Amino acid sequence: MKANPETGAGKKTRSRKIARLIEDNYRSVLVIIGFFLFWELAVRILHIPEFRLSSPSNALAHLFFKQPDANYHWGVNIPATLIEFVQAFVITSALGIAISILIVWSRHAKDMLMPLFIFINSLPIIAIAPIILLRMGYGITTNMFIAFLVSFFPVLINTITGLDAIEEDLLDLIRYLHASKLQLFVKIRIPNSLPYIFSGLKICATMSIVGAIVGEFISSNKGLGYVITNAQYTLDTPPVFASLIIISLAGGALFVIITLFERLLMPWAYVKERV
Repeated sequence: MKANPETGAGKKTRSRKIARLIEDNYRSVLVIIGFFLFWELAVRILHIPEFRLSSPSNALAHLFFKQPDANYHWGVNIPATLIEFVQAFVITSALGIAISILIVWSRHAKDMLMPLFIFINSLPIIAIAPIILLRMGYGITTNMFIAFLVSFFPVLINTITGLDAIEEDLLDLIRYLHASKLQLFVKIRIPNSLPYIFSGLKICATMSIVGAIVGEFISSNKGLGYVITNAQYTLDTPPVFASLIIISLAGGALFVIITLFERLLMPWAYVKERV
C-alpha cells in the first residue's frame, strides 16, 4: 500500500508550525524566569526586609502552604477574582464588538453614542467607583461593571477603526456590484477588521483584570484585591506579591489564548510559519 504524500507533507507542516511556535515563545518564557530569579537573588543578596519586598519563593510559600500568622482563604479569593475577570472580559468583548458594528452600520447611532462613550471614558474610575458602590452595592456585579468601564473603550475604538479601514476603491467596487450593506460587512468589513479586533481584545484582557482588582479594592469582601487591601494593613507583603503574581499570570494566560485564536482565524498574518 502506497503512502499518501500529502499526509507526510501535512505532518511536516504541522511539525514546522510547532517548532516555529516554540521558537517564537521560548525567549519570553526565559525572560519571565530570569526576572523571577533576579528578583529572588536581589532580595537575598541585599537582605531586603520582608515587609519592604518579599521574595518570590516566600510569596509562593504563602500561597501553597498554610501560614500560622493569617489565613487568606486562597481557595475562595482566587476563584472570585478569576470569575469576575473572565466574565467581564467576555461581556466587554461581545458588547464592544456589537456596538462597534452598530456605530459603523448607522451614522445616526455613531452621532448619538460616540459622545456618550467618550464622556464615560474620560471619567476617572477611582473617583466614580464609590458612586457605583452606593448604587449597586457590594458584590461581583459591581466589580464586573467597573472592569467593563475600564476595558470597554479600547475594544470599541479598535473595532471601529478596523471596520472603517477599507480602501475607497474597494468600496466603489462593492457599490458597483450592487452588494448589500450586510454583504459588505460580512465579506469585507468584519474580515478586514480582525487584526484591529484582536488588538482591542488583547488590551481588554489586561484591562479587565485591572478593573476587577480596582473594584475589589473598593467594593468587595473577597477576591485578590480584597487580599491585597487587608495584607497592606498589617504590612504582610508576601500575600500581596502572591496575589500580584496570580493576577499577572491570569492576564498573561488570557493574552496567550487570544493570540492562539488570532493565529487560528488569521493564518495569513503568520506567513513566516509556513516558510
